[in-house]
Amino acid sequence: MTDPAPDPQTSRWLLRLPIIAILAAALIGLIYFRHMLSFRNLELYRQDLLALRDAHYLLTSLAFVVFYALVVIISVPGAIVLTLSGGFLFGFFPGIVYNVVAATLGAVTVFLAARTGFGHEMAERIEARGGAVARLQAALKENQWSVLLTMRLIPVMPFFIANLVPAFVGVRFTAFAITTFFGIIPADLIYTSIGAGLGDVFARGEVPHLDILLKPEFALPLAGLVVLAMLPLMIKYFGRSRG
Repeated sequence: MTDPAPDPQTSRWLLRLPIIAILAAALIGLIYFRHMLSFRNLELYRQDLLALRDAHYLLTSLAFVVFYALVVIISVPGAIVLTLSGGFLFGFFPGIVYNVVAATLGAVTVFLAARTGFGHEMAERIEARGGAVARLQAALKENQWSVLLTMRLIPVMPFFIANLVPAFVGVRFTAFAITTFFGIIPADLIYTSIGAGLGDVFARGEVPHLDILLKPEFALPLAGLVVLAMLPLMIKYFGRSRG
């Protein structure tokens, strides 16, 4: 006696469960936990967190990376506070490593869940229908390294959305993971450095200013990285125009 063949409809919904669960958790987090990650709470509990780190360094490091990744996965507001917390608790190094690894793990998880649940099907439908959206999809896939890296260097859309869109248009996992990892490093370097000095900031009764990225000494190098990321796309565009 042979086992009955699995129902394709059931299998499809099982594949969609991870991204549905992530979206549901994101909604719950937005409603109930949007004020959990704040500078005020970090200031209030900083001594407890430092004591926990000193007593159980490795465990605290692992818990921080896992918690940061979960925050990215469910898109709870306040990821920047966590990035500064990484510098505050663990110093510039290894804090920068923890921050980049955790954010990348969270982004990759959302991407894989979205691509497995809806991404493949949506990408195929867009391609089959043709039209302007299909041309945009083809252009993105053709220049995915430059586009994805630019999306990370210039966060014009929320981090959570930037994890979903590439999955829905069918970009490669390797390109997404690598551009995410390297694309978030410049801003994380700055925020982790700020976080490493938070102890002195709190001691003076001040609040860190996150508009530091707008200062010329930080904004200009970031703009230069953006230009480098877009350079292949610009060369290809002007080459076609001349042709």
